Order: sequence, then C-alpha cells, then structure tokens
Amino acid sequence: MKLINSIGPNPKVVRMYMAERGISLETLDIDLVAGENRQPDYLSKNPSGTTPALQLDDGSFVAEITVICEYLDDKNGNSDLIGTTAEARAETRMWGRRIDLQIMENVANGFRYSEGLAMFKDRLRTIPHAADDLKILAQERLTWLDQQMAGKQFVCGDRFTLADIMLYCFLEFGVQVGQPLNEANKNISAWYERVAARPSAAA
Repeated sequence: MKLINSIGPNPKVVRMYMAERGISLETLDIDLVAGENRQPDYLSKNPSGTTPALQLDDGSFVAEITVICEYLDDKNGNSDLIGTTAEARAETRMWGRRIDLQIMENVANGFRYSEGLAMFKDRLRTIPHAADDLKILAQERLTWLDQQMAGKQFVCGDRFTLADIMLYCFLEFGVQVGQPLNEANKNISAWYERVAARPSAAA
C-alpha cells in the first residue's frame, strides 16, 4: 500500500493514526500549493481531488480520512482507536461525525474563504462573505463540545480515539491560520495539551 500525502490537517489525521498504531507505509508527497491534486493524473486516482488517498495493493484507491483509518484498522486488527466492539465503534463514529460536520468543516471553510482564499478561489467555489460566520460557528460548537467534555479525559471518555485525532489535527491547524483556541473552554484546552504531548502529535 502507498499513502498519497500532502500538507494540511487531513493527511495529518491519517499520519497521526498510523503513528498511534505503529503502521508504516510508503508515502508519495504531492504539491497541494501548486495544485497537483487538481491535475488529471491525480483526479484519475481520486476524482474528488482531496488528500490524502490510499493506494491499495491491487492498485485501486480509497480516499476520505475516516475511511482510510478504518480500512487500516480492519487490515491491522481492530484497535481502541476505532473500537473493538460494535458499541465502541458506534461511539467513535458518532463523535467523529459530530466533530467533522460541526467543527472541522467550519474551521476548514473559514480558512479557505479568508486566509486561504488566494489559493482556493480558482479551485473551488468560495464564499468569502461566509468566512467570519463559519469561524464563529466552529467556536460555538467547540464551546458546546467543551461542556460535553466535563469529567472526560478524551472525547470518548477514557479511550483515545480517531475522534480525538481528527479534532486535534484541525484545531492545531486552526491555531496556525488565525483561529485560536478559546481559553474559556477549559476542558478543551486541557484536552488539547494532553493530546499535543502524545508522540503521535508530531506525525
């Protein structure tokens, strides 16, 4: 298998998951800034043009970060990162879905439509007048999540999961592009420091 890698929070999710599992794969870096992912060669592999993508042993490709991580978990023996029971997997997927739709998408689009506008305006439909509201929505949902995190070490309680990895990678990205953590969200701030201290956070 081969991981098609680039800069950005999405590929980091997969790399951090792999680091937690001790999985090593051949990687191929593509130039996201130059738009290599929007060229015919890459689009023939992943028509959505997103990164990362995973080339399987049979030459086919799968994309989308949750799909890639779950596939690797299936191939390498189920772990607590996804869940070793149907109930644990459902919990991970539930929180991952909430984090993806309510926080990650708003953080990413808030960036694409403002600080990242010069890079994205000719690649996808951008909505610059929505950027500030999207950033506010992300912060509002983080405050909601902060309340849900009371008394919990990680998003799914004592179990460190893919939901934590997804949230961390996008909040780390947000901090770098003008979307800082709200210090009033004490539970999220403490959680962020715990995750940042994990060796996999450097992946």
